[in-house]
Amino acid sequence: MEFRHLGRSGLLISEISYGNWITHGSQVEEEAALACVRAALEAGITTFDTADVYAGTKAESVLGRALRSERREGLEILTKVFWPTGPGRNDRGLSRKHIMESINGSLRRLQTDYVDVYQAHRYDYATPLEETMEAFADVVHSGKAHYIGVSEWKASEIRAAHALARELKIHLVSNQPQYSMLWRVIEGEVVPTSQELGVSQIVFSPIAQGVLTGKYQPGQEPPAGSRATDSSGGAGFIARFMSDEVLTRVQRLRPLAEQAGLSMAQLAVAWVLQNPNVASAIIGASRPEQVHDNVKASGVKLDSDLLKAIDEVVDPITERDPAKTQSPAKRP
Repeated sequence: MEFRHLGRSGLLISEISYGNWITHGSQVEEEAALACVRAALEAGITTFDTADVYAGTKAESVLGRALRSERREGLEILTKVFWPTGPGRNDRGLSRKHIMESINGSLRRLQTDYVDVYQAHRYDYATPLEETMEAFADVVHSGKAHYIGVSEWKASEIRAAHALARELKIHLVSNQPQYSMLWRVIEGEVVPTSQELGVSQIVFSPIAQGVLTGKYQPGQEPPAGSRATDSSGGAGFIARFMSDEVLTRVQRLRPLAEQAGLSMAQLAVAWVLQNPNVASAIIGASRPEQVHDNVKASGVKLDSDLLKAIDEVVDPITERDPAKTQSPAKRP
């Protein structure tokens, strides 16, 4: 496993991190989830990403139990705040009230005194950014988080938050966007702005919800038990990639992966890591063997001819519109 600095900070994170979005506490039974975390640790992954909203707070609890016997100083634990975690009007968003209550809940579920990076899961248009950043500063200054990050924020929003963070003497070091061969909307504005400010990307869905593994065939029903058949939420996220045009193009990546001596999943993860602004690619898993396969992308260098060949295959189906950097997350 190789490691990269997170933003312009001194914090090193594993270039492949383990995330438990829509797996732990929902799709995957706890015994299987614990086996996947053990596989990640054995592979050298030290960075673990979760969020309070995942599986209605259950995912944080599962991760906390999975990591409780590990040396805390040897791990980087990241979580997030924004989406609803209760029925109340203030159980959501980035108000001071919700941030202060949410960090305490996350720490309790994760069984730790602090998180390494506390991330704003979306931009809150209903709360002044100054209020949000001042609350984050208090979280950091109280020792409950070391660094601050955001997720799926636009370039202008990252710039404004970064300026306030400097004034408040805290470090905004990361953005967590969706990024893959098929979804490159951050490249036009978010990445250049982040590079200028010293902010890294920790990217999710590098395998495009499993589509880039090649397991979904055009004109065929999805395999039983796959994410595309998950009625609890997984199918909704993957739907944008399930057209025959996309699936046909993805199959054309198979010989390129074989040429590079990689599996399709390894090629997809290695591809996002070629972007110098990406500090880590988040992988998820329902089985330990998926972890073992994906981590082999660490340290892989793809040559320029291969990168060009990949672009030629996926260019007609790749989304690059910066306006799609995030879906508006306006709350009532």
